[in-house]
Amino acid sequence: MITIDNYFKEISSVDLSSLNDTLRKGHELLVESTENGTNLDNYYESDEIRRIVDLYLSELNKFLERKAPPAPTGKGKSSSGRQNSRRRKASVREHTATTEETRESISPRIPDMVERIPEELRFIRRFINMNGKSKTKEEILRFINSLQKSILEKRIRKTSAFAEQIRFIQDQLIDVYNSMKTKIKIELKPETLDSLKVLLGGQKIMPSINFIKRYISLNGKIGVKEQAKKLLEQINRAIEKGKITDSDSYIIEIHDIKKNLHAFVTGREQKTLDIEKATLNGLNGALGCSCQSKRAEKPVLMNSMDFAGLEFETIGLLGKWYDLIGDPSPGFTAMVFGRPKMGKSWLCVDFAGYLARNHGTVLFVAKEEGLDLTLQQKLESVKHPRLFVASKLPDDLTQFDFIVLDSVNKLGLTPEDLNRLREDNPGKSFIFIFQTTKAGNFRGANSFQHDVDVVIEVPEPGKAVQFGRFNQGGEMEIFDDRLAA
Repeated sequence: MITIDNYFKEISSVDLSSLNDTLRKGHELLVESTENGTNLDNYYESDEIRRIVDLYLSELNKFLERKAPPAPTGKGKSSSGRQNSRRRKASVREHTATTEETRESISPRIPDMVERIPEELRFIRRFINMNGKSKTKEEILRFINSLQKSILEKRIRKTSAFAEQIRFIQDQLIDVYNSMKTKIKIELKPETLDSLKVLLGGQKIMPSINFIKRYISLNGKIGVKEQAKKLLEQINRAIEKGKITDSDSYIIEIHDIKKNLHAFVTGREQKTLDIEKATLNGLNGALGCSCQSKRAEKPVLMNSMDFAGLEFETIGLLGKWYDLIGDPSPGFTAMVFGRPKMGKSWLCVDFAGYLARNHGTVLFVAKEEGLDLTLQQKLESVKHPRLFVASKLPDDLTQFDFIVLDSVNKLGLTPEDLNRLREDNPGKSFIFIFQTTKAGNFRGANSFQHDVDVVIEVPEPGKAVQFGRFNQGGEMEIFDDRLAA
């Protein structure tokens, strides 16, 4: 029996030329969707691909079973032998009919090749994959928050071709969340499931984009020479088979990747695959990565009429945070300062909780207080699965959208350090907390204040005043019934 797990081992002993057109197409689909057996993610994550591949494996096993030579029964043909022969012929006719019926299923329509699957289809796929699975209330909330974040950041728009489906998904999940207890099994109606699945088959990521993603994933890692060698071989094979041609939008990047992979694989001294920063930023831009700085994409010179028509993404701050700060773009920077016991840490903890609930993953670096009881008490009312705490600044900030540093002075960071942090983590927002002098000014060089977008001062207990670039003069009361700390 051939399964997805042993396929590439067992298929090596099968004469592929003996397969009919339908089975050959099934083989090609399986090879392409699993990257020649090196990556089964598509199989396990896509219900549609899994259904087609499982159907192909079922038909392949039937085909091989029929091809297997019958057990010897002696010379001549007995009546039972003739009956078995008739049964085999009937089985072949039956199989032929079945094959004709399933030909359409194994050979789905050719999808459009795209650079990036639209955000809406990503959420539709996530929703479909929930079917038949038990989900906790927290998992449902994470889905809702992610969806609303994409809507607020205008990555999903009202004019989208999938706006109706997105509204349906959002309404369904909110209803489930409001009515469920701690856990629930998601059950979608068959007609709903089918109508959503149809939407997923229309687009497929370009092979060049998939190779670029895999190349980036190897950056800076030790012990990946074998993976790099396989990747290089697969890129060469894709070019030989015409899956990547000179007309591909990223053919120059692909040739550069080949060159770098070859140097890495053949170089004895080179232990890690290091991608130059400029190249990495360019590749991230090819992937439509949200970490790519939008500012860098704008031309140096623009007509004022064209500039007036540009749309800039904003985070989507609401309520008291909008009144205090305004609505900055992703990747904004803020500094917060005030004398001890005025409430600046409470302010930033509260802001971190709001951002985690509504806009992304947050890291609160508590060098000032450390991971102690005081911080625990402050976090009690805002704790959230997307809010993380640390006692020192991690080297890798990839998973975080917002980083709060309490405080810059305790962490020993200079203006150059903060600039480097922003450059190394484009698209991420930083909130810097500063200690103050006895006179009430923040400790450090004036360039700290000049380099940020938002400046928040806590001049007296429980009151925050903002005089940055977005909403100068904004004010907010920090405490409700809490004491300053």
